[in-house]
Amino acid sequence: MAETASNSSPSTSTTAEAPAPQETKKTTEAPVRWADLEDEASEEPSASSEDKGAPELGVENLKIDESKKINKFLDEPEDSNIKAVTSGETPYTSAFTFEELNLSPELLKGLYVEMKFEKPSKIQAISLPMILTPPHLDLIAQAHNGSGKTTCFTLGMLSRVDPNLKAPQALCICPTRELAIQNLEVLRKMGKHTGITSECAIPMDSSNYIPINKRAPVIAQVVIGTPGTIKKWMSAKKLGVSNVKILVFDEADHMLAEDGFKDDSLRIMRDIEKMSSHCQVLLFSATFSDTVKNFVSKIVKRDHNQLFVKKEELSLESVKQYKVNVPDELSKVMVIKDRILEFGERLGQTIIFVRTRNSASMLHKALVEFGYDVTTIQGALNQAERDKIVKEFKDGLTQVLISTDLLARGFDQQQVNLVINYDLPVKHDNRVEPDCEVYLHRIGRAGRFGRKGAVFNLLCGDMDQMIISKIENHFDSKIAEVPDWRNEEDFKAALRSAGLL
Repeated sequence: MAETASNSSPSTSTTAEAPAPQETKKTTEAPVRWADLEDEASEEPSASSEDKGAPELGVENLKIDESKKINKFLDEPEDSNIKAVTSGETPYTSAFTFEELNLSPELLKGLYVEMKFEKPSKIQAISLPMILTPPHLDLIAQAHNGSGKTTCFTLGMLSRVDPNLKAPQALCICPTRELAIQNLEVLRKMGKHTGITSECAIPMDSSNYIPINKRAPVIAQVVIGTPGTIKKWMSAKKLGVSNVKILVFDEADHMLAEDGFKDDSLRIMRDIEKMSSHCQVLLFSATFSDTVKNFVSKIVKRDHNQLFVKKEELSLESVKQYKVNVPDELSKVMVIKDRILEFGERLGQTIIFVRTRNSASMLHKALVEFGYDVTTIQGALNQAERDKIVKEFKDGLTQVLISTDLLARGFDQQQVNLVINYDLPVKHDNRVEPDCEVYLHRIGRAGRFGRKGAVFNLLCGDMDQMIISKIENHFDSKIAEVPDWRNEEDFKAALRSAGLL
């Protein structure tokens, strides 16, 4: 959910209203997800996978090639209805310009010159005053993918750091190493002129292993990483938190869910509270289940502010979604090859989401045999291979990426205009129930920051029909159907309707 080198939008900012908080529903046990399957265990870092120390990462080698960026499909997204619930007596006024936020000249230069922003997006206009205004209350924020959430917490961290204090003052916890690297890249770009130092705390391959007792104490002012590594550095007293002023959880719904990183996240929060009771906590995500909302309201006990988008408005308006009915699995491959990629390769990049690594391998082999240059990323790859694949895709060297849900959350690539759901996301413990949160995160990979995008859901059989119907009901939104999977003109019409042809 990073928004590198794009114009921050939309056109109108509104003052946050403060209606009464809604009553939270009773907590229920969160379900197991597909990422918990044994053969997918390394899809996202866990404490056990991060037992080896993480040396400094050469993030410079992972930067996006700016010359390959294509801003052809830039549009401003429509305003969304964001509900703000404020606490305390502090008045908040939405910021129509970044100057209204009393930012340092160095940060403003980073926003305008490096990030090429023009004005705050709606979520930024409402949330940034809440983050930056004393007494710096905690914030729970939910908003669209691509709406500018990463800028909110990145700018918040940079604004709270004292450049003269050479110690960790801001922490950001992310569910995957890819997202941590991406967020650090955004922070370094935005803070280029501030002199603020930063470090990435993620697990590394054994070839780069440095024993934790041989690591120097962390003096970087901002640390962004995965929960297992950060917890390990803190436990080994290599990462001091007594000066931490702001703690961010990116993709907070996953970080605090039973099947996510709840235990590590809570441990980190408790340890920081012991040393730095004044620390501000920011929880950002595109989705928050009722279970997580209820849990968050219990752990964030003091006065805090909230921002939530209505459920039916979470589905991105700039992304056109389609259903494609096919008779069998082979037809799915043929549709991708002969219909979608035939045009899609000329329009931008494509991400194809599959449920398991076996599906990923099968589809990869089939498309390569048909002559397509595709890459595949999934948890069985080592970390160096994953970094290489992500970098090549971000640099535009590859056009088609097959992925498990490893990249469903937070991955930002501005040139992705097509997303294909080869398999619909379903809950691990109940395959007849869709995982609507994962679906939302998947489609959010297209149409980043209001750019035009299209999502094709490939449906095979009655089960898929039932699942997509439940997704439609959940978001109260009807998904258009491509009339005939064999008809080239039908797909051209769909892409024209999406603004891509």
